[in-house]
Parts: sequence; C-alpha cells; structure tokens
Amino acid sequence: MNVLIVFAHPDPRSLNGALRDVAVAELQAQGHTVQVSDLHAMGWKAVVDRADFPDLKPEDRLVPVLASRDGYAAGRLTADVLAEQEKLRWADMLILQFPLWWFTMPAILKGWVDRVFAYGFAYGVGEHSDRRWGDRYGEGVFQGKRAMVITTAGGWAPHYGPRGINGPIDDLLFPIHHGILYFPGYAVLPPFVLYQADRLDAVGFEREAERLRERLRTLEQTAPIPYRQQNGGDYRIPSMELREGLGGGATGFRVHLREGVKA
Repeated sequence: MNVLIVFAHPDPRSLNGALRDVAVAELQAQGHTVQVSDLHAMGWKAVVDRADFPDLKPEDRLVPVLASRDGYAAGRLTADVLAEQEKLRWADMLILQFPLWWFTMPAILKGWVDRVFAYGFAYGVGEHSDRRWGDRYGEGVFQGKRAMVITTAGGWAPHYGPRGINGPIDDLLFPIHHGILYFPGYAVLPPFVLYQADRLDAVGFEREAERLRERLRTLEQTAPIPYRQQNGGDYRIPSMELREGLGGGATGFRVHLREGVKA
C-alpha cells in the first residue's frame, strides 16, 4: 500500500514524533511505501484567506466554498494545496496523527483539511436529486481507500470511557471520523489512542510502540467502523434523517452505526 501520514506536532522529539518514527519504520518493514506530511516542518499555512485563490479579483467578495470550487476546477489552487491533493490521490491509506488538544485536532491540522479538501476534490461531487444527495458518507472521491487516526491524550482511559467526564473517545473523534474522513468516502478504521501521554516512561513507551506496530501490521485486515452509507436507503432524502425503526434504540452518534456490525 501507499500510506500518507499527516503529522501535526510542533516538536519532532515529542512522544508523537517518536510514535511517528515507529509507524514509518513498521510500515516500511511491512513493504508499504510511506510519505509523511509534517505540517510544522513544512511551515503549513493553516488559515483560509484570499491568498489561497490567485484568481480572486480584489473587488470580489471571498466566499470560500465558491472560491474553492472555481479554483479547483481551473487548476488554480496554490502549489502547497495541489501537492497535498496529489499525495491523497497517491495514497491507499491516510493516517492523521496528532495530540488531542482541547478535545480535537490541533489547529494546523484542521487548517490542512480546510485548505486541501477543496470543493470538487473532497466534497460537492455527485448527483443531487430526490434519490441521492451527492457522493458522500461512504461514497465519493476516496471510496476504496482507508483512513485511521493515531492520537495521544493526557487523561486516563476511563476519563474517555462511556461514563467518563471527558466524554466517550468515539464521540470526541466522531467529527473527524465521520465528518472529515467518511464524508468523502474513506473506510475509517478504529483509532489508535494512547492515554496518559504525559506520564509515559520508557517501559510504557515500548509497550505502546509494540501495540502500535501490531495495529499497523493489520491495516488491510481490520474491519472499518460500520457507519451507515448515506445513499444506501437508511436515510430519507433530502431531509437526511435516519428512517423510523432503525437505530436499535441507540442515541446520539451511535445511531449512525449499522446494527449488529462490529468494527
């Protein structure tokens, strides 16, 4: 497989940096080809602004969706964005690696998504009618590819459990898993999460490194999170509401998982 790791930590000597090195070495040992987009090392520009759209006239109002659509269609997005889009076309597997900061990804990684996932490239594609609402949520340009999150958290695992004060980790990652990765078609694998990141000693690191290696050895066999496909019949179109009788009594984000299917 071709694997792209998008890495978002400001210090390569960090725990995340060490885990990235473990991941690259293990993936290459398994015969995969790996590219790393180290956003801080690249000096990645995180904010969408007028500079992203060279064809936008000074008198034009900036509407990011429209500017993104027009720029992508004309092949006139900036060189850094075009390079990342080409990496995504190349990759069979996308790994987003980051520390969990304030319950989500760091701003630089969100900015990577904002700029790279352009209209026409990652969204805004497909037929919109009374039976389909675009190619998204299980369909789209990345259909047939896989994606996974590697993240670290300072809190204990129970803090992110079903009754934990921080909220279930699956709920915290839902906007990333379902909204950023599944939306444009990726099959999303369960995340690799390392808890108590600030309390890890050398023995603990080697334990977690081996756990990560084991996950990476099974990327092609691991069952993805069983999200429902938007155009598969489970949702009413165009209201996008789950049909009555589905969900098996689940609430919240869990209603978007297919019943009886385990990741």
